[in-house]
Amino acid sequence: MIRRRAALLLPLLPAPAGADGRLLPVPADSAAGAALVARLRDGGLVLFFRHADTRGEPCDRSFRVGDRAGQRNISADGIAQSRLIGRRLAELGIPVGRPVLAGPVFRARDTAEHAFGATAVEVTDSLLADDFSGPRLGWVLAEHRRLFSAPVAPGTNRVLVGHRTPAIMVAGEAVGGRAFPEGAALVIEPRGDGFRPLGILMPAPIEGGGFHGCG
Repeated sequence: MIRRRAALLLPLLPAPAGADGRLLPVPADSAAGAALVARLRDGGLVLFFRHADTRGEPCDRSFRVGDRAGQRNISADGIAQSRLIGRRLAELGIPVGRPVLAGPVFRARDTAEHAFGATAVEVTDSLLADDFSGPRLGWVLAEHRRLFSAPVAPGTNRVLVGHRTPAIMVAGEAVGGRAFPEGAALVIEPRGDGFRPLGILMPAPIEGGGFHGCG
């Protein structure tokens, strides 16, 4: 109760942004990161993770959901980063609602399962990557908006694991460019009829990580 009251009294710092207006990802131990963590401890927010590190892995080739060999997968560093994400959220006291929702493309699904355990993860086409969506892209983007906007009960957070491009298409260019590295989470305040991005949190940054040549 004391920690919750303290968090309610802690103002949320303006989300750091670059000269182009795009959000800047912040580590959890920075001032801006600590403010996001304080809000997340109270719950009621959405954490949308981009899948973990994929450096060194080949680009997607088949764009078929079940074809692991034809997909860009998380790297060995990405597996370690995923596991660290789960540990860091627990260490930071951030409540994670169950089930965690993850897209079916393996780099998203694997990130979620390594971070939170396979039994805690529900795989859903709502979080498909854009290149895998085909004629359903409009529905996939509508599902992202719904999951970003639907109210979340206090004391828990909705955790989603997906891909950068649908987030940019739904949340706008504030998360474009190099704003949203692999393994980072877009922190979102749902408003029922919409949502507000609060910042981009990096609970488990890795040296030299963040972006793959495929985008």
